[in-house]
Amino acid sequence: MLRAFSVLVLSALLGTFAMAATTSGPAPGFTLKSREGKDVSLASLKGQVVLLNFWATWCGPCREEMPHLEALYEKYKSLGFTLVAVNVENNPDGAKKWLADNGPVTFPVLLDTKNDVSKLYKVETMPSTVVIAKDGTMRFVHHGYKTGYEGDYQNEVRQLLRE
Repeated sequence: MLRAFSVLVLSALLGTFAMAATTSGPAPGFTLKSREGKDVSLASLKGQVVLLNFWATWCGPCREEMPHLEALYEKYKSLGFTLVAVNVENNPDGAKKWLADNGPVTFPVLLDTKNDVSKLYKVETMPSTVVIAKDGTMRFVHHGYKTGYEGDYQNEVRQLLRE
């Protein structure tokens, strides 16, 4: 019984550490419509540090982290940082309503109604966050959200802004 409990605790700890990972390689390019109906491409953001956050309105942790993302965006946007939220729901009306009711959210929100971009980034967990360096390479990936992850995002953004 104690051995089974120890294995369970160890698995949980290892799973927690696996939630954020360092990565490398070019961030896959894409163009999506914004909630205002304008095309936004990842290529147009090259030269900035980009935090790409995949989310959905039905995802509790996604909703919980949204104010933290807004605060991060407001703090660093003037320094060469942008945050792009990619909503993965088939019908964008729910996301637009949720944002209107729970805002303000001033960073770009893109609509991946066919899940093409989430597939491109192999998103399997909501939310998923990719931090991209100024040169367009993926540097950090986070799966899921727990209170405190916003501190990790901030540290990573600050690190990449200094590069």
